[in-house]
Amino acid sequence: MAATDISKITEKSTWQDITPGNQVYGAGTSRSFKTGEWRTQTPVWIKEKCKQCLLCVPVCPDSSIPVKNCEREDFDYDHCKGCGICAKVCPFDSIDMKEGQ
Repeated sequence: MAATDISKITEKSTWQDITPGNQVYGAGTSRSFKTGEWRTQTPVWIKEKCKQCLLCVPVCPDSSIPVKNCEREDFDYDHCKGCGICAKVCPFDSIDMKEGQ
């Protein structure tokens, strides 16, 4: 029987031990994987220019823009893939995309 607990699936798991299509059935497992290392461009938040409109937050496909007390905080670089959507929607140019990590 395939493991549905992501913590039981490792690089040593055989194909019989993983779920069909290597699907993850448990919720909240993305916190365990630092996918930000895939990034080729890095968003840089310019706090002084930001008006806290939060237009960038819902367009982030990786939920890498944390919000606390109705204000955005700096990027979660552990999960940000550097797609640049946030920079494109920012009407105040408060997000610059830089090459590399």
